[in-house]
Amino acid sequence: MNKKTVIFQGPDDVVKFVDRVGKYPYDMDMKSGRYIVDAKSLLGLMNLGFKKKIELKVYEDDCGELWDDIREFVAS
Repeated sequence: MNKKTVIFQGPDDVVKFVDRVGKYPYDMDMKSGRYIVDAKSLLGLMNLGFKKKIELKVYEDDCGELWDDIREFVAS
């Protein structure tokens, strides 16, 4: 399992993120506070909010290509 923190600035970021992660076969969850949603769920991610840190868990060890693909959303 791998973890990163991501931040979405607005709805357009969420749409781009879901498009990118949707092409990977890995199971992924996102957690904000006590809420956990599927990382490939557009509606679920919209409900987590914007401009705040959200934890992304990817249940796969070898996912370097995914991290490259979503680099712009990863919090520094």
